Order: sequence, then structure tokens, then C-alpha cells
Amino acid sequence: MSVLLPLYRTATVLGAPAISWYLHRRLARGKEDGERFHERKGEARRPRPTGPLIWVHGASVGESLTMLPLIERLLQAGPELNVLVTTGTVTSANLLRDRLPPGAFHQYVPVDRRTYVTRFLDHWRPDLVLWAESEFWPNLVTEPAARGIPMILVNGRISPESFAGWRRYPGLIGTLLAGFTLCLAQAEQDAERLRALGAPAVKNAGNLKYAVPPLPADAAELGTLKSAIGERPCWLAASTHPGEERLLSEVHRDLKAAHPGLLSVIVPRHPERGPAIAQELSALGLNVARRATAEPVSEATDIYLADTLGELGLFCRLCPVVFMGKSLVDLGGQNPLEPARLGRAVLFGPHMWNFPEITEKLVAAGGGRTVTDAAELAAALGGLLADEAAGRRQGDRALEVAESEAHVLETVIDELRPFTDVLGQRTTAP
Repeated sequence: MSVLLPLYRTATVLGAPAISWYLHRRLARGKEDGERFHERKGEARRPRPTGPLIWVHGASVGESLTMLPLIERLLQAGPELNVLVTTGTVTSANLLRDRLPPGAFHQYVPVDRRTYVTRFLDHWRPDLVLWAESEFWPNLVTEPAARGIPMILVNGRISPESFAGWRRYPGLIGTLLAGFTLCLAQAEQDAERLRALGAPAVKNAGNLKYAVPPLPADAAELGTLKSAIGERPCWLAASTHPGEERLLSEVHRDLKAAHPGLLSVIVPRHPERGPAIAQELSALGLNVARRATAEPVSEATDIYLADTLGELGLFCRLCPVVFMGKSLVDLGGQNPLEPARLGRAVLFGPHMWNFPEITEKLVAAGGGRTVTDAAELAAALGGLLADEAAGRRQGDRALEVAESEAHVLETVIDELRPFTDVLGQRTTAP
């Protein structure tokens, strides 16, 4: 065991007052769920269901939604199973409330103090743990393994930055990865990094993001919006982050003269930023309508700010061209398969290091295009708005990429079968 692990555990014990202060500060800022705050301390208000229980963890929205097709298949294959899904954000909890299938339920993941993790495990007693992507909290990872609970890393990903960081602490990451019975990487490069960091059993199973179905949308709402917009040209900036909205306002100004009536739709990744974004863009002289406050789209509207939760699929269907946010700022980008799966032409900035393989495939197939700054985005977007046929061709190629690895879910299910079959046998054992 790495000497850093005992030091970490000691720090979380001695730092209990600071951790408590930090959590209550997050609670005051609306970043924690006041009604379910006890779950972050490992407490549960519902009993453990009878029968086998699989614990699935995804850090936030992206990871948890990626796991949904897998959860559905597990429950179909074993109706006696129960699936506990944990995440750490209020946004992900709200989305999963509407999208989890029967047999699955959500809890907030406990903060990584050993006391909280032990309390969580004592109550739920999972028979199998499926861990999504790359969130390696020391206590959450080592405690199930210490109890002999099989742990499998699913859709494992190690970014270049994380790889460089973990290599400075080989003993600690080696200890953490040793707790995984199997690591299923989402790409060969991730598999190589996991092996280099000490994971004992690694396979490249493919990226489960290819198995996620199209984002949902309300058909009636889509019809209402189409009627309100009419023949106006429109485009979507999806999952934007701080620093990007001002750049996108420049793009709108650059294109408005050449495309009269242009409507720019902005969906911020965090809807609670809506008031601040509206204030910023209005101060720049733009007419902004906020969806969260039911402000209608009028002929004078420049920016439709869709600061609501769970409606990205609606606006991807509304707009033929989609720019993926978090990529003009150096934060790693958002999942470009979401608009690609709906046949939309996709544009993204230079910082897509969270999705390198998907980005490369989209660019190579002609379904996506990288722009380096706001000026290049305006040029690329202007060309697609002017040539609708070219936009449709790019969208068709993006859809081909999105559908190219639909088999990945079957591959992952096959790798999990030795572990899930054992769970099924336990239900018939005396």
C-alpha cells in the first residue's frame, strides 16, 4: 500500500471541520441538495432492496448518462437485480430522476471520508461495483475492494493531464487501480495509460458514449419553437462555459448582417448561470430572451438563452448547426456525439482533449470541424448557414460516425457477464 493513502485518510479525519465547512458552503450556494444532504455523509433514508445489488457510479451528468444504456441492459437481463446509481452533482440527480429505468434508483455519492464511505457500504452492501471513467477517490475505491466486492472500471479514460499527474504518485495510483478486478478502457490509448499506471487487468472495450440513444425532446415544444422562429436562420451553442458566451456574441454580430434575422441559441452547461449570462449579453446591446423565465422569441430577439435542464435534445433538433461548448476555453470540450447522433453539422474549438478519439473521427469523416477562435467559428458557421446542402452533408457524415460503434454495448455486456451471471446464480441458491 502506498504511504500516501494512510496520510490521505489521516488528513480527511483531521480535516473534518474544514470538510464540513466546505460542504455547508456549497449547500448555501445551491451546489448541494438540501433535502438529501445526509446522503453526502453516507446516510440513507431508504432500505436496501432484497436480492443482488449493483452499484454504478458516475461523477456527473456526462458519465451517468453514458451508463444509462448499460443499466437498462443489466436490468433486462436480470430482473431480480437492483441498481444503485450514485453521482455527485444536483444537476445529474435531477436528470436521473426522470431517466432511470424501473429497478434503478439514485443516491448522492458520499464525500470521500472513510467514516462516510464505511457507513454507505454497511447499508447498501453492493455485490458488484461498476465505476465510470476516471474519478478515483481513494476511500471510495479502496474500501469496496477491501471487502472483497468485485470492482470494474467501465468506459475508463485517462486524459493526458491526468496521466502526467498520476505518474508523479505511482504508489498511490497503483494501489487504487489494484482494487479493480477489471478495467474496460474506452480507447486503446486509455488502455495503455491504465496499464502504465499499474492496472492489473485491462481491455479496450470501446467507448460507451456511442451506445447512448439520441437526446430526448418534447415534440409539442419543438413544434411551438419552430412556429415561433419560422424561416429565420438559427444555430446552437451547446453546453457553454464561462468565457465563451461573450465570444459567441461576437460571432452573432459578425454574421447578423449577412444572415438577416439570425437567431443564436445558447444552452449553458449550468442553467443557474442564466441570469448572469443574460445580464452580460444584454449589456453588449443584444436582445436576449430567457427560456427559464418563459420569455418568448420575438422578431427582435438576438439570443435565445435556453437556461433550462434536460432540453439539449430539443435545441439540437431545432438548429441544423451545433457548436460544442467548453472548447473555446481550455476545459476539454463536451460530447460532440450528442448533436452528431441527431444528424447535425458539428463545430468545436481547439480544446477537445476530453474527447480526442471522437473528435478525430468526426473531423476525418467530414462530420465535424475544428475552429481556433471566434473569427474562425463565424466563418465556418456562416458557410454552413449559406449552403444548407453542405450543412446537411456534414450532418449525415456526423451521424455515420455516431452510429459506427453501436456494438460497443454488447462488447461491454459480454465482458461483464462472468460477474453478472454469478449474481443471478445467487438468487437461486439456498
